Amino acid sequence: MLRNNENTLPQPPVGSCASLPGDVQFSLVSTEGTERATEEAVPARTVEPTAQERRGHLQLRTFSSLEHRDFRYFWASTFFASAAQWIQQITIGWLVYQMTGSAFLLGAINGVRALPFLFVSPIAGVLADRFERRGLLVGTQVALGVLAILFAVGVQTGRIEVWHIFLFSLLTGVAWTFNQPARMAILPNLVPRAQLMNSMSLTSASFNVTRIIGPAVGGLLIAFVGAAGNFYLQAGLYVLVILMVLPIRIPPVGQEARSRSMMENLAEGARYVTRERLILTLVLLGLMPSILIMPYMSLMPAFAKDTLGQGPEGLGFLMAAAGVGALVGMLTLASLGDVRRKGLLILWCGVLMSLGLIFFSRSTILPVAIVSLMLLGAFSMSFMSTNNVIIQTIIPDNLRGRIMSIYNLDWGLMPLGSLIAGLIAEEWGTPNALTIFGLLSLIIAVVALLRIGSLRRA
Repeated sequence: MLRNNENTLPQPPVGSCASLPGDVQFSLVSTEGTERATEEAVPARTVEPTAQERRGHLQLRTFSSLEHRDFRYFWASTFFASAAQWIQQITIGWLVYQMTGSAFLLGAINGVRALPFLFVSPIAGVLADRFERRGLLVGTQVALGVLAILFAVGVQTGRIEVWHIFLFSLLTGVAWTFNQPARMAILPNLVPRAQLMNSMSLTSASFNVTRIIGPAVGGLLIAFVGAAGNFYLQAGLYVLVILMVLPIRIPPVGQEARSRSMMENLAEGARYVTRERLILTLVLLGLMPSILIMPYMSLMPAFAKDTLGQGPEGLGFLMAAAGVGALVGMLTLASLGDVRRKGLLILWCGVLMSLGLIFFSRSTILPVAIVSLMLLGAFSMSFMSTNNVIIQTIIPDNLRGRIMSIYNLDWGLMPLGSLIAGLIAEEWGTPNALTIFGLLSLIIAVVALLRIGSLRRA
C-alpha cells in the first residue's frame, strides 16, 4: 500500500495548472508559524548538486533526480515494492471472489488493509524519528516477504480459508503502515531541495507504471502459474526491495527523539501540525482525494456495467486510463522541476480534478469516460504530489516521520469515503453519487482558492 502520495505538479499539458489565475488577496490563515518552520527545516544531510545543475539548464530535465546515486536505489525500491502490492491486490481480489462470489467482501478486504493506517500510523511515525529509517524499511520488507511465502504455501496446499485472507490483508496493512512514514521521511535527504518536486514526481511515476502493468501481469500469472505463484513472486520482489535499500546512504536520526518518551514524541508531532497553520491546512486538504475523489475506483465496476454498458474489457480500459493520466501528469511535473507558487498549483489542480470527476460521472459513452479519467488521474496525482512537496519542504527532519504519519491517516479514511459513496449509489445511482462527491470536492477547492491566501503564496 504505497501511498500514492509522494509527488508533484504540471502546467498546460495533462496534469497542469501553473499558468491559471487566482491570486485573490485576502486570507484566513496566518503564515507567521510557517515562516518560522521553514527557517528551522534544515535537511539532515546536504546533497551536492551535479555538475549539470551547477552550470544551469533551460531545457526540461524529466529524469534529473536519477543522476543521484542514492535516489536511483530509492526509485528502484519503490518500483519493486509497488509492483508487489499491485500483484497482491489483484490476486487477493481474485481469491476472495472465487471463494465467496461476494462483492461486499471484495470491498471489505480493501477496508481491512487500510484500517491500520488509522490506528498504527502515528506510532509508526514516532519510530521513524527514533530509529534508523533504513533499518525500518528493511524490517518491514522482511515481514512482508515472510507473510507472502507463508500465504503462498497455504494457497498451494489448499488450506486457505476466507478468514486467512482477511488476516493476511490486515498484517500486510500493518507492515505497510510502519513502512510508509520511514520511506517518505528518507526521500528529502537523497536529492537537493530544488529537485524535490522532480524526485517525488518520478517516485509517483514508478508507482503509476506498476499500477498500469501490475494488475495485467498478475492476471496473466494467475491464469498460467496459479495464485500461489503470484505470492512467491511477491516475496521475491520484496527481496529486491531490500537489495535496493541497503546501499542507500541515509543520515542518522533519533537522538533527540529518544531523549523523550514515545508519548512525548507523539504529542510533539501533533502540536507541530496544529501550531503550523499552513501544515494543518495542507494535511486537511490532503483528505480531499482520499475521501471524495478516490471512491470512484470502488464504484468503477458498477459504473462500467450499468452506465456505460461495458464488460470486463471496458472496465480494464477505464482502470488503465486513470493510471495513464496519472503517469503523464507525474512526468509533466518532473519535467517542470521546482516550479514557483506550488500552493496555487495545488488549488487549481483541486478544482480541475473535481471537474474531472464530475465530467466522468455524467459521461455515457466509453471514449468520453476514458478522457475524463485521464484528466482526473493527472490532476489528482498532481494535487497529492505537490501537497506532499510543500509539506516536506517546510517540516524539520527530526519531525519528518511523525508529520508524514499524520499525513498518511487519509489512507485509513479512504474506505469510509467508499462506504458513503456506495450507500449513496444504492439509493440514487452510481452517476449521481459520483457527481455529489465531485461537487463537494469542487466547493472545497474553490473556497480554498478564494480564501486561503497563505497557501496561494506558498
